[in-house]
Amino acid sequence: MRNQTKTRTRTTPTPTNPRARHRRSVRSAAALLAAVGILGALAGCGDDGADGTRTTASKSAPARDTAARTDKKVLWVGDSIAGVEAPPLGAALKASGASFKNDSSDGGGTVVEGDRMSTTLARTTWKQLRADLASFRPDVLAYQITTYDWGTPAQQRASYEKLAGAAKDAGADLVLVSAPPYKIDDFYAGHTDAIKSAPEAARAVAKADHVHFLDASKLWGTDATADRAQRASDGIHSCQQGSAGFAKWFTERLGELYDFTPAAPKRWAAGGWTGDRRYAKLGCG
Repeated sequence: MRNQTKTRTRTTPTPTNPRARHRRSVRSAAALLAAVGILGALAGCGDDGADGTRTTASKSAPARDTAARTDKKVLWVGDSIAGVEAPPLGAALKASGASFKNDSSDGGGTVVEGDRMSTTLARTTWKQLRADLASFRPDVLAYQITTYDWGTPAQQRASYEKLAGAAKDAGADLVLVSAPPYKIDDFYAGHTDAIKSAPEAARAVAKADHVHFLDASKLWGTDATADRAQRASDGIHSCQQGSAGFAKWFTERLGELYDFTPAAPKRWAAGGWTGDRRYAKLGCG
């Protein structure tokens, strides 16, 4: 994903009264938890695809703290959209007992060896990925389709099959997740066919036993301008609320796949990750 986001300077003064600062923090935390709850309610609306691959779970995981924990190790790969989702996703997984490593990349992250640009970016991704598969030794390799997965449907499928093979060789499952809807500006306008075909290519690869496909449109919808899409002002990334909603949705899906109940959002959603500099660069409140 291009790293061209303009930073919006906040002009709201910081309260000098400690009690005022505390009240503001509590209000922000409450708003974030409420937003996660609303988004989570949308996450249980999916069903399995006609080909038998899992697109979303048929029901939401129960939000309780007396949950079956997991010791899974999750390696997260994608572009800068995945990058802004990573802070709460890591917090949610760690609260559930899992280990998490973020391999997302600003301005890249694709594994698709398609056109000249995507192939160049994929070389960097594959180099880092091979190293971390060997050192981190994940149980789950989770790849969010990037805005750079440019190529023909055959090239996309071959690249996802290559990714599935790399995961299997490393002893990991592969979880492919579709990207959220995002603004198709001039930069993306010439690649709309590839953007549309990538999820279907990924779904086809998910027919293998150790590969799963999750359809994120069950959470975000398909309209980048709709409130449900939770896009930041750039129309592409998500702020803290949207990223936390994704973390809740995605960990619930992993919980159903691997038989654990994720930690309730109240244990992680208002944590220190909310101050990550990624959100400041996006002008998130």
